[in-house]
Amino acid sequence: MSATSHQQHRRRRTYALVATAAGLATAGALAAALPATASPAPSGKGGDGHGHTSRYQDVQLLSFNDLHGNLEPPSGSSGRVTELQADGTTKTIDAGGVEYLATHLRQAREGNAYSVTAAGGDMVGASPLISGLFHDEPTVEALNKLKLDVTSVGNHEFDEGSKELARLQNGGCHPTDGCYSDKKFKGADFPYLAANVLSEKSGKPILKPYWVWKKKDVKIGFIGVTLEGTPGVVSAEGVKGLKFKDEVETINKYAKELQRQGVKSIVALIHEGGFPASTAYNYDCDSGSAGSGVSGPIVDIAKNITPAVDALVTGHTHNAYACTIPDPSGKPRTVTSASSFGRLYTDTTLTYDRRTGDIARTSVKSANHVVTRDVAKAPDMTALISKWNTLAAPIGNRPIGYISADIVKDGTESPLGDLIADAQLAYGKELDPETDLALMNPGGIRAPLTYAAQGAEGDGVVTYAEGFTVQPFSNTVNLQDLTGAQLVQVLKEQVSGTNAASPKILQISAGLTYTLDLTKSGADRVVTDSIKLNGAAIDPAATYRVAMNNFLAGGGDGFTTLGQGTNPLVGTDDLTVLQKYLTANSTPTSPIAPPAADRITVVQ
Repeated sequence: MSATSHQQHRRRRTYALVATAAGLATAGALAAALPATASPAPSGKGGDGHGHTSRYQDVQLLSFNDLHGNLEPPSGSSGRVTELQADGTTKTIDAGGVEYLATHLRQAREGNAYSVTAAGGDMVGASPLISGLFHDEPTVEALNKLKLDVTSVGNHEFDEGSKELARLQNGGCHPTDGCYSDKKFKGADFPYLAANVLSEKSGKPILKPYWVWKKKDVKIGFIGVTLEGTPGVVSAEGVKGLKFKDEVETINKYAKELQRQGVKSIVALIHEGGFPASTAYNYDCDSGSAGSGVSGPIVDIAKNITPAVDALVTGHTHNAYACTIPDPSGKPRTVTSASSFGRLYTDTTLTYDRRTGDIARTSVKSANHVVTRDVAKAPDMTALISKWNTLAAPIGNRPIGYISADIVKDGTESPLGDLIADAQLAYGKELDPETDLALMNPGGIRAPLTYAAQGAEGDGVVTYAEGFTVQPFSNTVNLQDLTGAQLVQVLKEQVSGTNAASPKILQISAGLTYTLDLTKSGADRVVTDSIKLNGAAIDPAATYRVAMNNFLAGGGDGFTTLGQGTNPLVGTDDLTVLQKYLTANSTPTSPIAPPAADRITVVQ
């Protein structure tokens, strides 16, 4: 599996807009009244109360994205959302957990006979132990129980390769680990859509490109794509034999195909996203005020997808927004994302026009809702979690270390990033005493280490399950040689090339220091003269032995220079490395304190 970053991936081409549109559309454009001839039926009903079928039918679209196998409520900041209050202040709310997500979705569907549930990819991959240990079969079972109707693939669906993705879709026991119970894994009840993921041999999509939801005389087509840049954020083995095509061209192609089949209402499920101006899930990004709106790859994509598509469900960036972005004709179109880890779901009303077979776009309304934990737990989800936890417990409950306080993963340089880099440096020195430093990609750090006990282990105890949640990819920790000039170039690649717009700051081991000047642009943001190892300037001609995971060693996340290292040595998996370090450097009476995160000097 690969460790990926959920930061913005710069698009490879810029489209010429079919028509110009000034800024984001206002909320008022979406709230415009239906045509004078419209007589919308009450939600979930198709008549006017006099035995006649109404021209308009409201369809409820429930959606979420980037669940990443978080069946249990995620901990720390991963289990909270920010809510904007009426007075302009914000508060945080604990959120997430499929026991609560199931209850919220089921309550939302009540009274809505015309309801469809869709997802925007990364349902699995980078999952906590309860799912990841079993190759995400538990998450697929949970999604079946959630009555998910359809999802696009995301980049993480390829962590274990296309054959494993096909198994999640079609069922069957794992080829090496076999079956986990006396019942054969039946696979997903819902279709995974992969319109822009083609087999290099056949040139055809590896899974269905689209799917049509039908209820009586209402039908809506769904087209699913992942980001074109998936090969840059997944291990080479995971995307072997596959081609990833442009999102816009693919969606426009299949929108025409759906129209030829008489399907005129279309929703695109896109595993690519944006960055709203506020972290509050209920922020009005169509307010028109200064700093409003959404930026990032999804804007360019949305402005170029054919107007035949009525709404976009997005993901990948783990942000929350319910915005409008003008389509190529300049008309507003809804674009949504529901954060990540099951903390939110989006409720969108699509008003279907029976006369035209299309969505009345001016009546589309959408909002994100918190998956609060103050509702009753869904009993079937509780039973599912209990079943898999029982199987995982002998492994997951084992203590592997002790900490004195929360060790967080947030920030340009994070305490947890420092800890993991130090662990990999220590392991690298075991393999080769000449190892000089270690580098860790931030997207491979999936959760914080929290001081408070998650179960019966006691405060400050780090269990194997908690370590697995931090590093679930089974990457190997490798060694390779880089010249000093290459090492400097690697650090500059954090803020240039494909990472220029959204930097990916590597987490670094003790002894490596430098200044990051964010007042500058591009590669100049890394101050070359400030880069030192153990107080000495980097010698461009010298050779440095560097530890890193195999994802980075393959040039992942835009670090092409790391793919040019020499004298490689493949080590054990990264979780074992973290476990060894925690066990060797902590005890119940002498726990590890959070590192200071002072190796990178940031100038802003």
